[in-house]
Amino acid sequence: MPEVPLSVLDLVPVSSGSDVGEAVRNTVDLAQQAERFGYHRYWFAEHHLNPGVAGASPPVLIALVAGATTRIRLGSAGVQLAHRTPLAVVEEFGLLEALHPGRLDLGLGRSGKQLIREFAAAAPRPATPAQPANGLLVPDRPDMGKLVRSPRIGLTFGLLQQPGAESPDYGEQVDDILALLAGTYRSAEGLDAHAVPGEGAEVEVWILGSSGGQSASVAGHNALRFAANYHVSPSGVLEAVEAYRQAFRPSETLSRPYVAVSADVVVAEDDTTARELAAGYGLWVRSVRRAEGAIPFPTPEEAAAHVWSDEDRALVADRVDTQFAGSPATVAARLRQLQEATGADELVITTITHGHTDRVRSYELLAQEWYRD
Repeated sequence: MPEVPLSVLDLVPVSSGSDVGEAVRNTVDLAQQAERFGYHRYWFAEHHLNPGVAGASPPVLIALVAGATTRIRLGSAGVQLAHRTPLAVVEEFGLLEALHPGRLDLGLGRSGKQLIREFAAAAPRPATPAQPANGLLVPDRPDMGKLVRSPRIGLTFGLLQQPGAESPDYGEQVDDILALLAGTYRSAEGLDAHAVPGEGAEVEVWILGSSGGQSASVAGHNALRFAANYHVSPSGVLEAVEAYRQAFRPSETLSRPYVAVSADVVVAEDDTTARELAAGYGLWVRSVRRAEGAIPFPTPEEAAAHVWSDEDRALVADRVDTQFAGSPATVAARLRQLQEATGADELVITTITHGHTDRVRSYELLAQEWYRD
């Protein structure tokens, strides 16, 4: 395996004119191809109420793909703990691990009202944030006020959680998951509980984070692997990895910090073709940032027909400007820049194009270039 391996993050995108069934079949095919191309992991994100994203249940998708692959690690990026209990998570992954031992990654993500409140209260960044010496773009934090105040956010939480339910503290949930996996769980009253399936499972636990907040701290204090989201929140990637490393406490299972960093990528034979294939990305991000739910991924022609306002351009600029679209050499050079600036041990690639064949080809071209040496 190369010094810095590549992995895959799949949102199970639905293209305009397509449907969920085709999106899932494409995911199974892409996972098989990614395994053949030499990718290390294949992760699934969890999203809800998004017409253009079919990845609502990482455990179900892992089960579908596990039977169609043999080597590649499979995992969640991540399970949203705001509406899940630690026991349910451990039992689900325990079932999967029983048939596919040694291949599972349990990525845990923050979500829910607590995260939204923290995000809304985050201190504004300087007008010109500090830039890495190697030139990696770290953009300003966008104004997300409309998104966090959107009634649709409340609707999502209302449909995911039982009436009146309040999510426990994220750190406490992670502690419970780790205890249930290890077989050391004790309730406040001193009662033990043993999750079967789940206890003793060979599951690699990860924490996902977009800033230097609680996620980075929880990952570091528990000596867990940490995945920072440059593709979702490029403005916070440097502070996230730094906070994780500062909080890290070595353990018997992980003696040093381990960081994966995600990037949004489109690769084609040349820069012009890649930029054309990526043309729908801005419009797709706009739908997410406006709390409309991710739209089915548009064709380049559909994207070109959209009339942009200055407000909407500003809303998506950080994501569009940090997408790596180009030839294999162009994208590999930018990924090395990202790896150098963050000190990443691994890079996680997420790619969306309207055509499935173009998406598969993007991953193939990148792997060929990255593993050339």
